[in-house]
Amino acid sequence: MNDYPNYWNNRVPSLSDYETFVAIVEAGSLTAASRRMNRSLQSVSRALANIERDTGANLVRRTTRSMQPTDAGLVFYGRIKEALSDIAAAHTEAAELTREIAGTLRIGSSTLFGPTYVVPTIAAFMRRHPAVAIQLVLEDSFQDLLKAELDLAIRIGELSDSRAMATRVGALRRVAFAAPEYLLKHGRPKVPGDLRAHCCVIRTLTKSPQRWTFESAGKPETIPVAACFSSDNAGACNEAVAEAVGIGIAPLWQIAGMLETGRVELILTEYEPPPTPVHVVWPQASLLPTRTRAFIDFLAARLRSGLRALR
Repeated sequence: MNDYPNYWNNRVPSLSDYETFVAIVEAGSLTAASRRMNRSLQSVSRALANIERDTGANLVRRTTRSMQPTDAGLVFYGRIKEALSDIAAAHTEAAELTREIAGTLRIGSSTLFGPTYVVPTIAAFMRRHPAVAIQLVLEDSFQDLLKAELDLAIRIGELSDSRAMATRVGALRRVAFAAPEYLLKHGRPKVPGDLRAHCCVIRTLTKSPQRWTFESAGKPETIPVAACFSSDNAGACNEAVAEAVGIGIAPLWQIAGMLETGRVELILTEYEPPPTPVHVVWPQASLLPTRTRAFIDFLAARLRSGLRALR
């Protein structure tokens, strides 16, 4: 009598066995799976038997013409299919990481934030990876990433596109402000509700442009405001406020220069609006190109550091 167990009856299922099981479920028969896998019918049958023996479960229901997965087989198939995809992605990613980071990236940002905060980061990344070319698309509206053919974008404000992946990199302090000339002529609002009697400068690209939210006693307070001037461009709105057209709301960093020169001053500081979140977003994909993943990580780290200084 042979004291050694039979190898084929006791070996642990291999990666090839699991791939064969997936082929059996998807092809519907051993014969079709053997053709798909370019394996003999005997080896396909042996792979299935080995997996069922290892799991202790009947994974496939056999009939005279086809093979259908059992309930346990369907659950097993789903898990194995996902695992095999992850393994394939890992192989691809590992291969990508050994190559030089190269190619073209299209990046979206807003007209004011992009030149000030994104361009220096792009320049630093290009110095590190000289084989990368960058196309920066500046637009204050939230562009559809796929339609605009953007690899990634910086979004300032609440996100609404559930199809995009995102990582939050910080938040921007927002303030209400006005020109001294305007306040001298029309008076200084003491509470957010006083804005109902004032002219306001509206940014039309915001979600609810004529409803401004402040914080009062730790709770949000939304005030309807009347627009005497409106624009889809942040710079134009800020300049209109500085020219005493009306009262505005903006991220603090945008008007820092105007504050330093005295062209505008802050108002309602004890009711400061909630900060605006900043995200890096990119289209959903099973595997991002190495240059895209590398730039997202680089940009996120730089922005997190830079935005902390703006609080």
